[in-house]
Amino acid sequence: MENRLSPKIQAVSAKKRVIVPRWCGRFISGSLKQVLWNLCLICLGSVLVAVAINGILIPHQFVSGGFTGVALVIHYLFQSFPLSWLYLLLNVPIFVLGWTFVGRRFFLYSILGTVVFSAAIAWVHVPVPIHDKILSALLAGIITGIGAGIILRSMGSSGGTDILSVILLNRFSIRIGNTILAFNAIVLTAASLIFSLDTALYTLIYIYISSQIINIVLTGLSQRKAVFIISPKWQEISREVLDKVGRGVTFIRGQGGYSGQDEQILYTVITLRELHRIKNIIRKMDPKAFVVVHNTLEVMGHRIGNQPHW
Repeated sequence: MENRLSPKIQAVSAKKRVIVPRWCGRFISGSLKQVLWNLCLICLGSVLVAVAINGILIPHQFVSGGFTGVALVIHYLFQSFPLSWLYLLLNVPIFVLGWTFVGRRFFLYSILGTVVFSAAIAWVHVPVPIHDKILSALLAGIITGIGAGIILRSMGSSGGTDILSVILLNRFSIRIGNTILAFNAIVLTAASLIFSLDTALYTLIYIYISSQIINIVLTGLSQRKAVFIISPKWQEISREVLDKVGRGVTFIRGQGGYSGQDEQILYTVITLRELHRIKNIIRKMDPKAFVVVHNTLEVMGHRIGNQPHW
């Protein structure tokens, strides 16, 4: 008989039949190893950020960006409100956007990440023996950037502006660190009015450093290089790149502006480790070749892509 429960995925056990929604089935159908790996990333990143918050930000009365910053402002004004619960409650509205505009798997992992992050804030209290405010802001930014980047390396996030940042990344290719930095300007303005300008400026140092570290953790260490090569020996060079480097090459027709002669431009995208090999091939084939190498923002594609998997 034809199965008419197409909107559902049926999980069959020895005793009874259990029906779960299809999107939930996709979430739980992944390998246990992959799920555990993502949980480890979320937990590790949350612990690092909690160390920065409880060990540096709160002792120095710094504010943070995004929802964490809003929760810290409320916590400073009303000490009776626990920071962890404030952060958890502030994330409830944002999950409505996450459900609408972000993939279901990312959404479910983000719920889990928000709970883990709130628990880490409540339980992880590691004193950091540093007294200089500028050094404190720098260290807190480094620790937070690494932690937040690790969380975003998983298939989820810790909630808050992370979800908004992923929406903007998917729709407009705006880098996550830049989105967070721009969004935090609102929180900084409020902090300067409620507390002091000094507090806002120290917090700005912290936010800027953390945003740059996030970019490095997510794409900086695996940033791809785009290479343009103009040479009369384009056929030999392209063959060497295909055979010895194992990267695809695209031929672009061009014309010299001065000579008016037709040119074949080679275009390829490689990793940083392969750049030296490409240069050696070009020097060997044609030392006079014109070569342009520049960074890419992100790359999507088989084998060479470095776009995060949200």
